[in-house]
Amino acid sequence: MNIGIVCYPTFGGSGVVATELGIALAKKGHNVHFITYKRPVRLESFYENIFYHEVNSMSYPLFEYEPYETALASKLVDVVKSARLDLLHVHYAIPHAAVAFTAKSILAAEGIPLPVVTTLHGTDITLVGNDRSFAPVVQFSINNSDGVTAVSEYLKVKTLNTFNIKKDIEVIYNFIDFTRFKKVDKDHFKKVLAPNGEKIIAHTSNFRKVKRVQDVIKAFSKIVKKTPALLLLIGDGPERRSLEDLCMELGLCDQIRFLGKQNAVEELLAISDLFIIPSEDESFGLAALEAMACEVPVISTNVGGLPEVNIHNKTGFLSEIGDVENMASNALSLLTDESKLSSFGQSALAQAKEFEIDKILPKYENYYQEIIQRVRSKKYNSSLIHE
Repeated sequence: MNIGIVCYPTFGGSGVVATELGIALAKKGHNVHFITYKRPVRLESFYENIFYHEVNSMSYPLFEYEPYETALASKLVDVVKSARLDLLHVHYAIPHAAVAFTAKSILAAEGIPLPVVTTLHGTDITLVGNDRSFAPVVQFSINNSDGVTAVSEYLKVKTLNTFNIKKDIEVIYNFIDFTRFKKVDKDHFKKVLAPNGEKIIAHTSNFRKVKRVQDVIKAFSKIVKKTPALLLLIGDGPERRSLEDLCMELGLCDQIRFLGKQNAVEELLAISDLFIIPSEDESFGLAALEAMACEVPVISTNVGGLPEVNIHNKTGFLSEIGDVENMASNALSLLTDESKLSSFGQSALAQAKEFEIDKILPKYENYYQEIIQRVRSKKYNSSLIHE
């Protein structure tokens, strides 16, 4: 198949999933075309059947902001024609599904069918709960996609409860690539960071308010009173300054490392003993899954799609939002018991294997074929009616 993928080319979960999906599809022999404003961060290597099409939006004195959506729609039309795309897969309803509808309409006027699959990742749905101005466009875009997928059962239900959706939503979970995320011997690296055998706790996110990274630090402040530990904060975002201030306020600057955005996050997870993700909303929890693939137990909140990934008292523990006392207590129960920590790590790995890319990828391939056949059938039936 010739497949077009539209995504945000950032460190966020949707961009990571879209890029890893494209790479996996290319390895299976499909031609994959990424269409976005910047090369995706996870697209690091050269593949002969992966193509990148940069969207350039021009600046005009008339516009206060560059019309990116218009430029993207035009680029999609060009790529569909030149690359003879069989299907377009857009990640995020805002604005990609709406832009895909525009491109699809332009192409339809020329008699060119464009099957469109939209994958919902979370913020594109939960965001409209706070800003209803997006709701009509999101609802229209979903209902006018040829296929719609969600990354968790939670997100599917959330979408159906938030909008008047007339389409079936297929749940296809996020996935993990075990050729990249796995436990490897990095003891030399671990000794550099924790020379006295301190336990290493990790957190990775985009440091937005919804991630509640301050709860990681507050829980860590309680953990470190009972056992020697080091906290790795991987990522960056709008909350970083306040997080640094909190570290200074609690006197933890020597035990907390702000590592910024990292391409090789798997190397940091490989030396970690525990992962904390205290989000107030999480459509799936890809960061938790990546940690579990590296045999790292997870302390998380009991929200969104996280309980579908992190199994309480087996792969880690679930706590209520903001309950840092419970998070710290659960963390200590693992960090102070090597046998329990190892057992939970093995359970985390077993659970992660349920989301192995080789199990998830065929679901996307089959769904693509189903949508392509459905669209082609509609076009054929429509032509018969006009005749």
